[in-house]
Amino acid sequence: MDISFDLLINAIISGLLLGGFYAALSLGVSISFGMLDIVNIAHPAMVILGAYLSWWLNEKFGIDPILAGFLLGPFFFLAGNLIYRLYYDRFEKGGGGDSLRGLAFFFGILFIIEMILILAFGVDYRNVNTSYTDKTISFGVVTVAYRLLIPFVISVGLLLVIRWAFKKTYFGRAVSAVAQDPLALQLMGVNPVKIKGYAFGLSLFTAVVGGAMLIIIQSVQPSAGREYIGLVFAIVVLGGMGNLTGTLLGAMILGVAESMTATFAGPSWAPAVSFGLLLLTLVFRPQGIFGK
Repeated sequence: MDISFDLLINAIISGLLLGGFYAALSLGVSISFGMLDIVNIAHPAMVILGAYLSWWLNEKFGIDPILAGFLLGPFFFLAGNLIYRLYYDRFEKGGGGDSLRGLAFFFGILFIIEMILILAFGVDYRNVNTSYTDKTISFGVVTVAYRLLIPFVISVGLLLVIRWAFKKTYFGRAVSAVAQDPLALQLMGVNPVKIKGYAFGLSLFTAVVGGAMLIIIQSVQPSAGREYIGLVFAIVVLGGMGNLTGTLLGAMILGVAESMTATFAGPSWAPAVSFGLLLLTLVFRPQGIFGK
């Protein structure tokens, strides 16, 4: 196969930009699954819900989709807090022996979200047009689309801010503590249920922001979230459970791998990359490439 340097470097740059966006999609799963031990299989469906709501605000009021995502963020935070309280009361309270039923609970939320979106918006694909959607910028042989560059910058910025918050703030240290020893945290006068509720709410905040960026990058339809279930969990496992820096690096590795595969082997092979990397990681380094 004759591979030109221009094609190769553009595939790598596109993969890095896509990986930064994937990090935003996976950030909430890294919090809920990696830190709270909650297998929120409905997270990608919540991303799609955020995408549709951002699209709707853009269509009706002309609000930029990314701004719409941040405006919707507090509502998703509150919804996440309520969902966790329900999850706790039904599946964690009294010992947490109902993890399988808890997984079914999130499967139910996934299908409910899909049905609501189908009833409200139909099954047609939706997309947005903004002032920057079709613009590009060139650096020598590299051409970068703004629809990838802007989500990349916001995604990486969001992840770094949350990583800083988990490392430096009382809330972040409390989340780390509740993941390791909730009983010790309770003995110190801190309510672990409240902390986990806030952390789960934060994971849904990242979901709506990720959805707002997704609608800029590509068209969406109600069941599109299923395409990202394997992807986000693969990134979290690849980067190390609950390791936010690892989530970013793992997402970029997977983004580059998918971009190279799509460029040189065909787009139909790209989805297999996520599961292939997940299986290899589980076999050879179960703790993730970057550990926890």
